[in-house]
Amino acid sequence: MKLRILAVGTKMPGWVEQGVSEYVKRMPREMPVEFVEIAPGTRSKNSVTDKAIAQEGDRMLSKLREQDLVVTLEVTGRAWSTETLSDRLGEWRQEGRDVALMVGGPDGLDPRISARAEQRWSLSALTLPHPLVRIVLAEQLYRAWSLLAGHPYHR
Repeated sequence: MKLRILAVGTKMPGWVEQGVSEYVKRMPREMPVEFVEIAPGTRSKNSVTDKAIAQEGDRMLSKLREQDLVVTLEVTGRAWSTETLSDRLGEWRQEGRDVALMVGGPDGLDPRISARAEQRWSLSALTLPHPLVRIVLAEQLYRAWSLLAGHPYHR
């Protein structure tokens, strides 16, 4: 089982790359995490955001595989505790499917991505900066795995 994080945004600051890298390298071989950066849609003063969101959706859909279990990160999703996330990791592993965690751009996810989701997860009711979401997501996946594996990190 592989965890793939498809996130809109490129050229993250060094501190983001370093933070994400730290947690990605801690994940076990049987549950690797891969970040896939999606180029943002074109935005300008006079452009309609729907067009940019659709461009991002096209790019995200092109990276999805038919068999992927799709989980969207959305403000309207359900809040999961670390224990719930750990339970989900265990369920996903049992299913044997790769999981695609979808992180939208500054204006959210394309409705086609939300429609493809089997689960919707809200990291927080707060609006978080996209670079920080990547680190929080990577750390929470590692924490959930550590709980599942009985590793002392979670304590």
